[in-house]
Amino acid sequence: MAGKSSVKLLGAFQSPFSNRVQIALNLKSVDYEYLEQTFDSKSELLLKSNPVHKKIPVMIHDDKPICESLIIIQYIDEQWTSSGPTILPTEAYDRAIARFWAAYLDDKLFPCLLEYCITAPEEEKPTKFERVREGLALLEEAFMKTSKGKTFFGGENIGLLDISFGSFLGLLKTGEKMMNVKILEESTTPNLVAWADCFLSHEAVKGVVPETDVLVELAKKLKPMEKSHPKN
Repeated sequence: MAGKSSVKLLGAFQSPFSNRVQIALNLKSVDYEYLEQTFDSKSELLLKSNPVHKKIPVMIHDDKPICESLIIIQYIDEQWTSSGPTILPTEAYDRAIARFWAAYLDDKLFPCLLEYCITAPEEEKPTKFERVREGLALLEEAFMKTSKGKTFFGGENIGLLDISFGSFLGLLKTGEKMMNVKILEESTTPNLVAWADCFLSHEAVKGVVPETDVLVELAKKLKPMEKSHPKN
């Protein structure tokens, strides 16, 4: 097990990408020092550790920085093989499928979910909502295939895809509360509804994904900022 001095995590409590790394470290029982970052004032350590993208999360292990949440998770899985469950599937094909869906989540579902919950104008929200629901329907099918009838995408234990999607549940629940809708519904995605409850109650996840009310208040503050800084 790594000592606190050897692992540092630069993150933000509201960032699902930072939450991913926290969950992976918890799964592997790795002690780490958490260094909260702010979006309006980037620390010298962050700029030094991630000079290319200048963003969180960054994990520093033995003074060596690793960037990008999915890359960090894979590093954690490979570095601490004897601690906790394996995060990536052991079979090459299953690993490829998990990576495919993790990339889909980041490239397709998360941007649409973020737009629906926070940034999209009111007239565009119905379209964004339908795209989110379509994405969740695809994930429902993926869950049935990859879980093989078990509790998680990773089977008996939380795996890469569980962490990748589970980190977005805070934002998803925030959207449900702010828009007064059900995004995850038992009638359309019953397996994902059951999975989400199990994921959020897991010991490695408790206290990591922020409470919905906290994220709702944060989202309300972000909306005026989006309007005052229109995109080109």
